[in-house]
Amino acid sequence: MIRVLVADDEPLIRAGIRMILTSAEDIDVVAEAGDGREAVESARGTAVDVALLDIQMPVMDGLAALTELRRAAPDVRVLILTTFGERDNVLRALGHGGAGFLLKDSAPDELIHAVRAAAAGNAYLSPAATRHVVDALASPGATTRADEARARVDRLSARERDVLALLGEGLSNADAGRRLHMSEATVKTYVSRILTKLGCENRVQAALLARDAGMHPDGV
Repeated sequence: MIRVLVADDEPLIRAGIRMILTSAEDIDVVAEAGDGREAVESARGTAVDVALLDIQMPVMDGLAALTELRRAAPDVRVLILTTFGERDNVLRALGHGGAGFLLKDSAPDELIHAVRAAAAGNAYLSPAATRHVVDALASPGATTRADEARARVDRLSARERDVLALLGEGLSNADAGRRLHMSEATVKTYVSRILTKLGCENRVQAALLARDAGMHPDGV
């Protein structure tokens, strides 16, 4: 079972999310919170795989809670769920180690898919959030980011760059292994090594770095 924490200051929203998620046989909502601080404390005291955090909450907002969660419970995958799709929120969420970003008007199936993707260690961006990321990559600062990204990627071996390029395409460890003719366990080892060398907190940040560097999985 995928154990989920839902944090939103509106009880009706929490109830709706819980109803949607528990309709899936492999998902269980094990904790709820009405603000960011309560969410962090809940994650400390409850075994949680994925946390769904609203951005606009009292006491501590979702982005601040995301940062705290990454310190308090680094194994918890965090999805930002909000009605606000501004570019800055998307980029901040991903930059602080979020596993994905989707809007509250997403379809129920999309919410379930996002939780499953996060639990599997993959990134998930709603179509609206993806547009913001693409816009940011095309912004005036993109050239500088690309140069910095390429310099960081140069630290990797050729095989590590192959794996990173596939992360940038959004592939799971299993799919990357099939493309590279490696076992899933071997890919997982490479991913851990890549994150350490690049100074990335998670595979989402590594995938964005691969995109900044203009990496493409040529020949794999």
